[in-house]
Amino acid sequence: MDHILQITNKQEFIFLRRKTKRFEFETHTAKEIDELLQRMKRAMREARGVGLSANQIGVDAQVFVAEVPGTNHELKFYAVFNPVIEKTGEETESNEEGCLSVPKKYGEVPRATHLVIRGLDKRGKPIKIKAWGLLARVFQHETDHLNGKLFIDRATQTYEVAASERLQKREIRISKSETNPKN
Repeated sequence: MDHILQITNKQEFIFLRRKTKRFEFETHTAKEIDELLQRMKRAMREARGVGLSANQIGVDAQVFVAEVPGTNHELKFYAVFNPVIEKTGEETESNEEGCLSVPKKYGEVPRATHLVIRGLDKRGKPIKIKAWGLLARVFQHETDHLNGKLFIDRATQTYEVAASERLQKREIRISKSETNPKN
């Protein structure tokens, strides 16, 4: 498993706080790009996350992956290179966030409830995605990462929870959301 950088390590903290470099497709083969995305997807899943930016595994590049339940509750995978949040809705909602790079800390973070993000797909073709709810939140969180920002910078309050306790709560929430069509 790839090591996920954490703010508890001084060198990793410094790296996570830097704005990442634009991803240059011409310097990578399609195979290298596919391998990077597989590494990121595997690290995200093994850590039980819903999103991961490249700098969280030590790669200085503007790319993130996300995987959230879609409208039919099956997981939908996204990979966005050189993302730019083009537009956000005026409505915001404060909700709990955590981060694989900020262990055992959670907080209430206000975010736009919907947005339009543009970027490039894994082959360098332009993409534009309209997102709302959890997906919009994840896109904002991961784009922040690529710009050297962490959720704790935006949180109105933070608190610590033991990782095992947090994962248990997450399992309960996921089980409930699978049976609740509103989520």
